[in-house]
Amino acid sequence: MKTKKTKRLPLGNSDFRSIRTENYFYVDKTRYVELFEKEHNKNQIFIRPRRFGKSLFLSALSYYYDINYSNEFDQLFGDLYIGQHPTPEKNSYAVLKFDFSGLNTLAGTEAFSVSFCKKIRSVIRDFLLFHKNIFSKAEQIVDQIDKEQPDLSILDWTFAIAREAGIKIFIIIDEYDHFATDLIRLGVVECNDFYTTMVKSNGLVRSFYETIKSATATSVVDRTFITGISPVMLDDLTSGYNIATNYSLDKQYNEMLGFTREEVERLMEGTGIDANMINVDMEYYYNGYLFHEGGKSKVYNASMILYLFSQILKIGESPEWLIDPNLGMDAGRLQYLTQKENNRNALIQILTEGNIVSNIHVNFSTDQLNAEESYFISLLFYMGFLTIKESYLDELRLVVPNFSIQTVYWGYMRQFVKESSPDTTIEEKRLKESINALAMEGDLHGFIDYISKNIFSKLSNYDLQRFDEKYIKILLLSHLFLKNVYIPVSEYEVDTGRVDIFLQRNPKFPEIRYEWILELKYCKTNTKKAEIEQKRREGLEQLNKYIQSHQLKDRPNLKSALIIFIGKNKYEIVTE
Repeated sequence: MKTKKTKRLPLGNSDFRSIRTENYFYVDKTRYVELFEKEHNKNQIFIRPRRFGKSLFLSALSYYYDINYSNEFDQLFGDLYIGQHPTPEKNSYAVLKFDFSGLNTLAGTEAFSVSFCKKIRSVIRDFLLFHKNIFSKAEQIVDQIDKEQPDLSILDWTFAIAREAGIKIFIIIDEYDHFATDLIRLGVVECNDFYTTMVKSNGLVRSFYETIKSATATSVVDRTFITGISPVMLDDLTSGYNIATNYSLDKQYNEMLGFTREEVERLMEGTGIDANMINVDMEYYYNGYLFHEGGKSKVYNASMILYLFSQILKIGESPEWLIDPNLGMDAGRLQYLTQKENNRNALIQILTEGNIVSNIHVNFSTDQLNAEESYFISLLFYMGFLTIKESYLDELRLVVPNFSIQTVYWGYMRQFVKESSPDTTIEEKRLKESINALAMEGDLHGFIDYISKNIFSKLSNYDLQRFDEKYIKILLLSHLFLKNVYIPVSEYEVDTGRVDIFLQRNPKFPEIRYEWILELKYCKTNTKKAEIEQKRREGLEQLNKYIQSHQLKDRPNLKSALIIFIGKNKYEIVTE
């Protein structure tokens, strides 16, 4: 019996040609090339969160549209959708592709300008040499670049020789806003408006886009396609680049990047992933992204899925740690974005309520981010920290997409508590030991006592203003995440209600003895005994209903507990 041949997993590979010629599996997204070519506006913008496959899609565009790859068309695209349905403009451009990651944003205005111009020169130089077969003056211009080290005037040189050769240019820009957040932060550090100087006024970045805009007016630049993770910088460019249409929220492009469930299954089959090795709920961990309320399917974050599959292929089983380590840096992004109190309050609402209702703005500026909550919520959506659950009247109900992103929020919350309440102390060894006792000995007291004495009792007055069951739940969950023994689920839905916290054993550790359902109640310090007793009865009744639910009644070694917090220093635990 022949062994079925499998393809390589394309983790970390965003070069379309390499994937297609070196036996990698490619999830075919090329039908969207046809859709974009049919759009009325040839100047296009598409925004998606990090790690969704933007760079790979742009790479496919480069190989599909560039004149110099026409002889490789059948090899690269022949068995794909676009190979079977080629469009009129295939291999008809000189593709000029910029990637603005990796610029120097940490050493001041001058260093950034030097880095930006150096990037432009490097890209133009490679572009001319690659197309010297169609640009007669290409090598002459390259010699001039090496000698004179020009600034943005190099763009005009390039457009001039393309016009002379009768060749149209397709400009692709990846990571267009990669440096924007750094520029804004650097402006704060230097006590000057660095970002405004570079982007919003007649600065270098604005001049770059104005030059491209001028070239589109003469048709030497016939198409542009720009990607990034937010539309903020585009709005700040204002008239510098107001010719493009943002297609990010269009229904037909909902599944363009990321993987649908069907695509994940094809990826598994094509790369030899045994479904029996996946003992976790992939939907819960990685799925849930919806970019239009009427989208056909939710999509998985591509890199999250590829990380999981790469670990399975490497070790032959599901990994102990199911979260892509690269997500850790996103907690720092949340920390920066919530420096303003109104943004921080919106984030707390998301964590406590589990959702938030808002509009999603197509365009907005940096100034608006700190002025109105809906703009900050929109940024969280574009960055992948929120996604659409459903329509709500004329707005949208937004939720955290999946467990992986939830862990980012919890990491942020731990850091926030630490910074806002300097007296709090976390001894990780003791905290982890108390979680181990929760899992193996069924002892809840050690964990709650540790959190009460080391965190709750030392919260700032600001934190105490909103101290209630929901806020307590977030603090408990964020510290439970320090150990990987449980999959903590907030507001776990059963047929008899919603459990405040369900501590589900991690399938990786079947030796974990106890699972838990926790009901939380909060009373102020001066609450009367009768009121506390009433909450006690209510909590126990709720727990009894949850335990009898279809979802929980047959789970082995499931323990339940009611935890009543009184003020910030006292608590009582009532177990079964």
